[in-house]
Amino acid sequence: MILIGESFVGDGANAAHTNIVLGRKDGPVAAAWATALATPSAGHVPFMTVLRPSVPVKPFTLFVSKAAPAGELHERAIWGSAQAGLAQGVADAVAKNLLQDPDDLLIIAAVWVNPAVDDLDESYRNQRDAAHGAIKAAIDGTPTVQDVLQAAEQGAYNPFYNPGDSR
Repeated sequence: MILIGESFVGDGANAAHTNIVLGRKDGPVAAAWATALATPSAGHVPFMTVLRPSVPVKPFTLFVSKAAPAGELHERAIWGSAQAGLAQGVADAVAKNLLQDPDDLLIIAAVWVNPAVDDLDESYRNQRDAAHGAIKAAIDGTPTVQDVLQAAEQGAYNPFYNPGDSR
């Protein structure tokens, strides 16, 4: 079993964009999880997500930053507010029974924290909601193909690019 989910919450510098891969400890996600943890790259060092020091969240969740640390506040957001938000969002999903058998699961979370982040509390709230939303999307199997086709009819855009807006 491999489930994939995505969620984008907030806007501006404190928005959170989270992609997750969820799977069992005895499957291919386990190999990817261990490989990612053991092979960091410059500026992108995966780490176990903790609720508090020495209390990793369950399912064990690997935090993979999509952006290399760019200054003290950005570093505090990655290892502080975004990590805490991710951990709390995963714990929320467990508390709401979205994830059965959390001891048997692993999550890989690719997390965007904007280098221009300027509010750690907002960063935390957005990441908490994005983590929960990505897990819910993975469990629910959303978006559906029909959802994707409807969005494609309206045209592709994202917070970093909107066709016709070349600023």
